[in-house]
Amino acid sequence: MKTSAFLYPWDVNGDPDAAARLVDLGVQQVTLASAYHSTRALTPRHPRHRIVTAAHAAVLHPPGPRWQGRRLRQYPAGDWAPGDAFAEAAAALADAGLDVHSWVVLAHNSRMGAEHPDTSVVNAYGDRYPWAPCIAQPEVRAYVTTLAADSAARPGALGTELESCGWYGLAHLHAHDKIAGVPLGDAAQYLMSLCFCAACARGYEDAGLSAERLAQSVRDALAPVWRGETPEDAPIERLLAPELAAATLEFRTRTARTLQEDAIAAVRAAAPAGFQVLLHADPVPYHCGANAGVEPSHVLAVADGVVVPCTGGPALLAPFAAAAPPGTVLAANLTVVSGMGGTPGTLARDAERAARAGATELRLYHAGLASDADLAEVRRALNT
Repeated sequence: MKTSAFLYPWDVNGDPDAAARLVDLGVQQVTLASAYHSTRALTPRHPRHRIVTAAHAAVLHPPGPRWQGRRLRQYPAGDWAPGDAFAEAAAALADAGLDVHSWVVLAHNSRMGAEHPDTSVVNAYGDRYPWAPCIAQPEVRAYVTTLAADSAARPGALGTELESCGWYGLAHLHAHDKIAGVPLGDAAQYLMSLCFCAACARGYEDAGLSAERLAQSVRDALAPVWRGETPEDAPIERLLAPELAAATLEFRTRTARTLQEDAIAAVRAAAPAGFQVLLHADPVPYHCGANAGVEPSHVLAVADGVVVPCTGGPALLAPFAAAAPPGTVLAANLTVVSGMGGTPGTLARDAERAARAGATELRLYHAGLASDADLAEVRRALNT
C-alpha cells in the first residue's frame, strides 16, 4: 500500500541525511508542509537544532503576487523557514526518489485573528476564537481560496493535501490550554463552535432564524453542561431543539461545501494537469477542526480523495468507502509518534485493519517528530 509520511521543510533543510532516512523508512511519498500554523516542533535528528519555533502561521515559500493589495494575507515565515524552504526540501526529497505532495493548512491562523479580530468565529457568549477564521465571511473565503491556489501547486509538488478546509471551532491545541475543566462531548463542542459573527447572523436570518434568539437558545442548552448535568454522549437534539439543530447544520454544511468546491477549483486552476487534490476530512458534517466535517458523497465528487484520521481505529473510513467512486484515494492517517498518542508498534496491524475498511493508502504522522525508536517500528512494519 502506498505510504506517505508528513514532514516539515525544517526537518530536511540543513540535514544531508534526511532524505535517505525517509527512503530507508520504506515510504514512497512525503507530504511536505507548504503553509502551516504556529507550532513548536521537535527535530530529534537534525545536526543544527532540536527545537523549531514557528511564531505564527506562514507560507513556507515566498508569497505570490495573488496577495498584493489584500487586507487579509498570508505571512512569510521567519528564520524557521527562510527563503523558499518548501522548494529546497522538495528538491532534496525528489532527488532521493520520493514523490512530494504539498500540505496546506487553510482556515486556521491565529495571527490573522489577532490582527483582524473581525474575521474570527464568535461564540454564543460573544467570545472570539482568534485561531478560527469564520468561513462564512466573503473576505475569509477569498483568503482561503487564494492560499489554496498559492501554496498547493508549488514547484516540485505532484499533488496536495488541504487541511482545515471547513469550519474551525472551540477545539484547538492552543498554547497552555486550560479549557478541560468541564468535559465537552460532541454536542457541546458543536454548540460552542457555532459562530455568531455578522456574516453568520445573516446566514441564520436567511434560514428563518433570529440570530439573537438562537444564541440565547445555545446558552440555555449549555447551562446544564456547565453544571455537569448533561452526559458527554448526549446528542445535539437533546441540548438544542431539533429544528434549530437542523437549521444551523444546514447553513454550516452548505457554507463548508461551497468553500471546499471553491478551494479545490482554485488549486486545479493553478496546477498542471494530473495534479492530485486530497482533503483532510471527517465524515460527520458538524465536526470542526483540522479534519473538516464533510458530506462524503459531496467531497468525493469534487476532490480526488480524502485523508481520514484512523489512529483510534478505522471506523471513520466506512462512510467514505461507501461513497467512493473507482480510483478514489482513501488515505488512513495513523499517528506514529508514541509521545503524541501513536502506537508505531501496531502499525502493520493498523494498516491491515484500515485496508479492510477501504483504505487505499497510508499517511504517517509525523516522520520528523518521531523518535528513533518509533521510526524503527515504522521501518519494521513497512519493510516486512
